[in-house]
Amino acid sequence: MNWSGCALSGADLRNVDLSNADLYNADLSGADLSGADLSGADLSGANLLQANLLQADLSGADLSGADLVVADLSDAVLSDAWLLDADLSGAQLSGADLNDAWLLEANLSGASLSGANLFSSDLAGAYLAGANLAGANLAGANLAGAYLARANLAGASLYEADLSGAIFNQTVCPDEVTVSAPDTCDGHRSA
Repeated sequence: MNWSGCALSGADLRNVDLSNADLYNADLSGADLSGADLSGADLSGANLLQANLLQADLSGADLSGADLVVADLSDAVLSDAWLLDADLSGAQLSGADLNDAWLLEANLSGASLSGANLFSSDLAGAYLAGANLAGANLAGANLAGAYLARANLAGASLYEADLSGAIFNQTVCPDEVTVSAPDTCDGHRSA
């Protein structure tokens, strides 16, 4: 289904099957996509500003360069999704499944990822300033070069996570110790 460039701002698309749909550069700002099946969809460059994606299935979807500012992705499935250079600032991702997701250079400033599953995800160079990652599973994740200033990692799992070159400044580590550069959470990985 080719909906590339379509204007669907504010549309009610709850529980709709849009799997493998072409929504490249589509305007879905403020749309209600809660419970929708967007698995394998091409949403690259899409405008999803303030969209409701609560419990949506975005597994294997391409959201590269998408605008997801203040979007609600609580309990959404984003396993194997591509979010390269996506803007998720202020987004709600609590309880989301981002297992093996690609979030390279993504902007997650101020995002809530509490209790999210980021197992083996690639967050290299991601901007996570002020992000809430309390209780998140970051085991095996790549956080090389990530910016984690003022991020909250209390109770998060960093088992075998790559923190090389990550920037810490007033960052709360899993054991609730606050560190700033040149210190890192390396010695504070366990809750």
